[in-house]
Amino acid sequence: MTFAATELCLRAAAVTLLLVLAASMFADFRQVLAGRLTIAFALGTAAHAVTASIGAGSPVSAGQAPLIALATGDIVVFWLFTRALFDDAFRLRWWHGLIWAAVVAFSYVSCMWIAPGGNARIAITMVNSLVLVFIALAVAQTIASWSADLVERRRRVRVFIVVASALYGGMNALLQIAYAGSRVTVEWANLLNAGVLTGIVAAITWAMMRVDGADLFTAPPEAIALAKPVAAEEAADQKLVDALMRLMADERIYRHDNITIGTLASRLKIPEYRLRRLINQRLGYRNFSVFLNNHRIEEAKAALADPTQAEVPVITIAMDAGFQSLGPFNRAFKATTGVTPTEYRRLKASAA
Repeated sequence: MTFAATELCLRAAAVTLLLVLAASMFADFRQVLAGRLTIAFALGTAAHAVTASIGAGSPVSAGQAPLIALATGDIVVFWLFTRALFDDAFRLRWWHGLIWAAVVAFSYVSCMWIAPGGNARIAITMVNSLVLVFIALAVAQTIASWSADLVERRRRVRVFIVVASALYGGMNALLQIAYAGSRVTVEWANLLNAGVLTGIVAAITWAMMRVDGADLFTAPPEAIALAKPVAAEEAADQKLVDALMRLMADERIYRHDNITIGTLASRLKIPEYRLRRLINQRLGYRNFSVFLNNHRIEEAKAALADPTQAEVPVITIAMDAGFQSLGPFNRAFKATTGVTPTEYRRLKASAA
């Protein structure tokens, strides 16, 4: 079998797997933001599998250019996908769509006018440099937020998905830059590209199909109330939960700067993995930051409703409760209560 035939088979296999993954996500998780972004990412990657070419190739036609542009925009979808997958509180904003549209438009302009104008190397280098930037953003936020994830299986699968996708995206972008403007099609690079893509897509599809969807996708954190341990808990776990809640209620340890799950685990003299399991399985939280913030917000609600603190600035209440600045406090408070802190204070004063 020739290089070209093998490459075509690998591309077809990758597209088929991606369409199967998209269909599965649509059937089960189309109502969840992370699920919808998974579908969009799978379809964009399928467009990439069809259009990706390293080195010289046929001139881009008017019909191919939109597909290439959508494939390029998939890197923005990948970045948003990792945000939604790791942060249950993540919400799409209008400017996210603006960034995606700008990348797609730039790729289309590059295909139709910049590259044909004799600047193919510059166009390819600029487009793939953008790809590397978004990959770096995705990897950085993955590393930064990984420790706060309380769902053990989700921690492993998410890291695998992001690292595998980032490695392929980085390899493809670097090959594109290295052979930008080449006068020949680099058959070995295209075959390698197709093979690695197919292998990673197969591994990601297998990994996502193996894990319970509830571990990967969940309802927004504002829907999670402070839960109480159930009566059927084992005695050892119940004692640990009681000790944890004493730390939160009596010592208000959530007020401390840079509090981590490692800090709490050390105070309780247990391994981090066991504390993650307790907070997740016994108290119903999937993210450590949400667990801390709910305690902070409960304290802030009490302070805002207290007539004796009516003149205390909102920012003072926020920082006393453990928030580092007003913006995150306002967002977390409104996500939990449905109103801003100022509105909450006014409502409580009116009801008094």
